[in-house]
Amino acid sequence: MEETNKIGLLSVVLPAYNEEASVPRAAQVIGGLLSGADIPHEIIFVDDGSRDHTWEVIQAQAGRYPQVRGVKFSRNFGKEAAIFAGLAQSRGACTVVLDCDLQHPPEKILEMYRLWQEGYQVVEGVKTSRGKENPLHTLAAKTFYSVISNATGIDMSRASDFKLLDRRAVDTLLAMREKNAFFRALSSWIGFQTTQVEFEVQPRLEGESKWSLRSLTRYAVTNITSFSAAPLQLVTLLGVVVFLCSVVLGIWSLWQKVTGQALEGFTTVILLQLLIGSILMICLGIIGYYIAKIYEEIKDRPRYIVAERCEGQGHEGNAEKDI
Repeated sequence: MEETNKIGLLSVVLPAYNEEASVPRAAQVIGGLLSGADIPHEIIFVDDGSRDHTWEVIQAQAGRYPQVRGVKFSRNFGKEAAIFAGLAQSRGACTVVLDCDLQHPPEKILEMYRLWQEGYQVVEGVKTSRGKENPLHTLAAKTFYSVISNATGIDMSRASDFKLLDRRAVDTLLAMREKNAFFRALSSWIGFQTTQVEFEVQPRLEGESKWSLRSLTRYAVTNITSFSAAPLQLVTLLGVVVFLCSVVLGIWSLWQKVTGQALEGFTTVILLQLLIGSILMICLGIIGYYIAKIYEEIKDRPRYIVAERCEGQGHEGNAEKDI
């Protein structure tokens, strides 16, 4: 691909939830890195309804650095909503998304930007390692990505939210009106001229991870169901398995009847009823979950509600409509 040497404003989107300790370091490191490379930029922090002083710290950074802007949600809407809010507020010719705790190495932004200058429209950050984390978390993550990769046909085994998107790719994502959008998968699904940058997950230097096992499970279930109909196909699979078991048990019962070996089958009947009843309830639960998602979509409520904005001096006001 030929070098174009194009120069454009780079928007950096950083979702933040209870990250008062990480925000100042992120603003300083990223701002210094991009200024040193003479890349025109803006840094957008999205406060996802934090319970600490994250918003006050973002306001302080906006007062200190003219490139810093901030968006505050009225409550916690989740990381996906924060990412899309940042994309909606971005003004750049390209936009990069990374974690506020800088576990996504900011120096890779320079490499991503150079690749964008060469003409790539989507630059994906892929993990070479997951860093230090709980073995149970690692197993759960591998299981989740295996399921979502098989369901979507996109290899997401090393996927992350660390991506650079061209303006056209950003506008394409924002045009998608689905409420439970899975940024990590959608940004790959939209296509465009794509390349990858490898990185190692860095240790968190400030604060603690906000992801609990419960929140990770909810995140996985929400994103699998929002991007794939695989769980509904599981209902059909369970139905086929139960049918085959019924055929085998039916043939076995008839054989015992014909050969005069039939016995009172109270225990067998009870076990079969419990098995079939459990599978039916699981299937109804899966179908009900999808119906609930349909209900959420047709209500057409916004993905998020912006309560406040702030920005450093030198930026004009932005009248973007909340999505």
